[in-house]
Amino acid sequence: QLQACGGGLVRTGESLTLSCAASGFTFKDYGIAWFRQAPGKEREGVSCISLSDGGTYYADSVKGRFTISSDNAKSTVYLQIHSLKPEDTAVYYCAAVRHWITANSWYHKAYRPDFYDYWGQETQVTVSS
Repeated sequence: QLQACGGGLVRTGESLTLSCAASGFTFKDYGIAWFRQAPGKEREGVSCISLSDGGTYYADSVKGRFTISSDNAKSTVYLQIHSLKPEDTAVYYCAAVRHWITANSWYHKAYRPDFYDYWGQETQVTVSS
C-alpha cells in the first residue's frame, strides 16, 4: 500500500513537501515515482527514486525545483517542491514498481504511468497566484 499526503493550498513561491508512506512490500526492492495530473491534462511523471541505490530522476519540466528523497527506515518517499508556480497545481500521486530504475529506464519507460503496479491515493496541490 502507498499513502500519499502533504498537499494543500499554497502561494506562488512557497514550498511544499509531499510524503508517500509504503507498507506491505520490501521497500528497497522498488522504485517509487511521483506523478501529477492537472485538469484536462494527461498524468505526468515528475520524479522517481530507485530505492535500491538511491538514484533519482526528474522530468525536465521540474528539474531544479523538485527534490525526491527517501527515508528507508520509515519506508517513506518525499517530494519537496520549491518555488511553487500556479502551473504546479495538480493532483499528485505516488506509485511503485518492483524494478531497479536507471537513467535509461526513466527516460524510456519509467516516466509513464503504465510502468507502475501500485498507486497511492491523490493529494491535491493548489498554488494561488
